[in-house]
Amino acid sequence: MPPYLPFDPNPRRPMRLPPMGTIDSQFHVLGPIEKYPERPGAAYRMPTATWEAALRMHKALGIERGIIVQTTTYGADHAVVLDGLAAMGPNYRGCANALVFAEKDDAYLAKLHDAGVRGARFSFRQELGAVLSDKDFARAIARIRELGWYAKIQPEKDGIVSSVEKYASLDVPVLIDHMARPDPLRGKDDPNLVKMLELLSKGNFWVMLSLGEKTSKKGPPWDDVIPIARAYIEAAPDRCVWASDWPHPVSVVQPPNDADLLELMYSYAPDEAALEKILVRNPAKLFGFAG
Repeated sequence: MPPYLPFDPNPRRPMRLPPMGTIDSQFHVLGPIEKYPERPGAAYRMPTATWEAALRMHKALGIERGIIVQTTTYGADHAVVLDGLAAMGPNYRGCANALVFAEKDDAYLAKLHDAGVRGARFSFRQELGAVLSDKDFARAIARIRELGWYAKIQPEKDGIVSSVEKYASLDVPVLIDHMARPDPLRGKDDPNLVKMLELLSKGNFWVMLSLGEKTSKKGPPWDDVIPIARAYIEAAPDRCVWASDWPHPVSVVQPPNDADLLELMYSYAPDEAALEKILVRNPAKLFGFAG
């Protein structure tokens, strides 16, 4: 496996604090490997990023709540998420990896739900080795519907257009990660942007305003992604959420300070009301927090 770079261990205070109750809609907990071994065939190994380090980052940025998202590194074994949720307390929820539906039983799903898991992340990226068969995908969506969870979609490297037909007709809440991975150089005609806007018109689709630093073609301060985020906010102001994506898996260049990414989010929002929706009210509704 290639060496991937770790998160910045010294998150600075942002230029201004986010609204009270801000939610980080996706961060990961990884390792230590001695306690949480990778699943066989895992596509990548990341430097250790514990729940304690995640809490330090959140405290520095003024983030009060968050969602631990299971990585493909661990697949269906959610020990790292369960332990993180138990330690971090009621201000945190979890999102499972969809392999759990194919490899674990209903009792395990109930255990995840009781711990605070409220969604499952699906990947159609074959290189990650965590793609469900069509049969297992259909079964997973049926269980999500029964559990009252949301489905989370990890876009492919080239966006959502190559896999979108698999989930475009779903009737459960669907959260698309990483702004659907559009190409800023293609502007408003980018097919991923066009398709994401089409999905947002359905009413049950949500978009996560994350990974701006990797989506950008210009580099810091990544302002070429601002029009993309604003297009989504204009289209569905009540169904946009934000995430740090800490500890920034599979980074081949040094990840930025996480305060820089929160400040990038500030530049997306047209006003304070929109910012409060994206950081507080929208994710609270989707993830089942009070207020």
